[in-house]
Amino acid sequence: MDAISDPTLRDIVVMAGAQVGKTEMLLNVIGFHIHHDAAPILLVQPTLEMAQAFSKDRLAPMLRDTPALKYKVKDPRSRDANNTTTHKVFTGGHISLVGSNSAAGLASRPIRIVLCDEVDRFPVSAGSEGSPILLARKRSATFHNRKMVMVSTPTNKGASMIESQYEESDKRQYYVPCEDCGTVQTLKWKQVQWEKDRPETACYVCEACGSIWDDPKRNRAVRKGEWIATADFTGVAGFHINGIYSPWTVMADAVRDFLVAKKSADTLRVFVNTFLAETFEDKGETVGEIDFREREQDWSGSIPDDVVVITAGIDVQDSYLAVEVIGWGRDECSFSLEWLTLYGDPSTPHLWNDLDNILKASYTTESGRQLGIRAACIDSGGHYTQAVYNFVRPREGRRIFAIKGMGGEQRPLVSRPTKNNIGKIKLFAIGTFPIKELIFSRLKVQSEGAGFCHFPAGRSDEYYQQLANSEKIVTKYQKGFPRRDFVKTRTRNEALDCRVYAYAALCILSLNINAVADRVVNAPEPQAPPQPQQSNPLARRPKQGGFVNSWR
Repeated sequence: MDAISDPTLRDIVVMAGAQVGKTEMLLNVIGFHIHHDAAPILLVQPTLEMAQAFSKDRLAPMLRDTPALKYKVKDPRSRDANNTTTHKVFTGGHISLVGSNSAAGLASRPIRIVLCDEVDRFPVSAGSEGSPILLARKRSATFHNRKMVMVSTPTNKGASMIESQYEESDKRQYYVPCEDCGTVQTLKWKQVQWEKDRPETACYVCEACGSIWDDPKRNRAVRKGEWIATADFTGVAGFHINGIYSPWTVMADAVRDFLVAKKSADTLRVFVNTFLAETFEDKGETVGEIDFREREQDWSGSIPDDVVVITAGIDVQDSYLAVEVIGWGRDECSFSLEWLTLYGDPSTPHLWNDLDNILKASYTTESGRQLGIRAACIDSGGHYTQAVYNFVRPREGRRIFAIKGMGGEQRPLVSRPTKNNIGKIKLFAIGTFPIKELIFSRLKVQSEGAGFCHFPAGRSDEYYQQLANSEKIVTKYQKGFPRRDFVKTRTRNEALDCRVYAYAALCILSLNINAVADRVVNAPEPQAPPQPQQSNPLARRPKQGGFVNSWR
């Protein structure tokens, strides 16, 4: 708040954890300018609904209960356009509350004080007009004493707007002194220690002398702390502070939250973002640390009874075809039935004849059911597009389709087919990013059930490397905006691609896999056909003739 009141500072960045006073700081800034330094103020929340909730739940009670502000702003009235939930007028200025997704709200009046709350939840673009932060910043261009404050808990590493803004600042950290040795230090999670399975024993340990700080001792140290810049000043004052500094945080409760959060990446992400105020890097996006050998099962002679649908994915390389045949069961659990490499020249018919024979194969389950490959997808995006079209064209009736992978997080899994291609065939566009992300998440499932991936005994290490460690998710910046994408980390990745195509084939079938599984379970057992009765040539035929017999 001192930095915001400093006339020499224009940009202030606060990357903070939960329960350290971010919202209270914004409220105090608003109250200060209403009371002492009237100015037009803009408060930007991620959405309009959040802006309205902030106005009703936080701003209105402050204006009502603070004596210095009580009569500065009128209560919102339906017939008073100057005082509504999202726009309030006071002597010498006004405050507007808008959502970051509204370009109109960000581009109307000139604004001197711009407050952006939870900027990491802002969309990349406000409609089609660009970054909400840049739009809001332009509103203050005409004021020599303008101020812009950006506050947020961070999100993903490399894609966090508040982190990128903080890295361009002087990166101030809050240093506190140790009562015992006097060493100043920042409070770090690694210095929070406790006895195993006993979070109630949690305490903070001085990194210099090892003295034990209980909660009161930690709070006394925080009260004696100060902000120290750790980088050169470039015009932006940046502040970073985590939840360990909060006087409302009890170390035992923080440890309990951590022990619950670390059980999964999703809950750990929330803890790292909101309590430690750090960006989260999902190291599980590549799944090489999993021992796939533990999932292998022996399917000699037949395939598991849980398989109810079979699809295949084919990746076309310059000198071979990679093929994976996958069985699907209830809740889309998967069984890798075959992994094949067909060597040959894709421009000749011999290789494609071998593929056709594989796609005609029949598989027998443990209970004797016969299953064929119900659908297959072949990548047409390589050097042999025309050969793929020629193979697919007479086989579309067997649900053998050509596909083309499309990048981008917002792509649908499978788009409607188009015949706008040189082969005049049904060409499906598939979203490779969402399917790969789905496959990665399922490879990390540790217990049998929904989405679990089964593998046969004896599968090669090369296959597992291609499936789990051939690509990783990275964040790239395109025209200043973060974009997540998969990049290769090794030369060969056909196993991952084939699984993507096999899953796309399942999506094209558009089946209710659980309903199919129910029909299989409830189907009557096959019965032997009735044997025809053999006639006895020696049996005497009844007498024919006579009026009565003829009439009958």
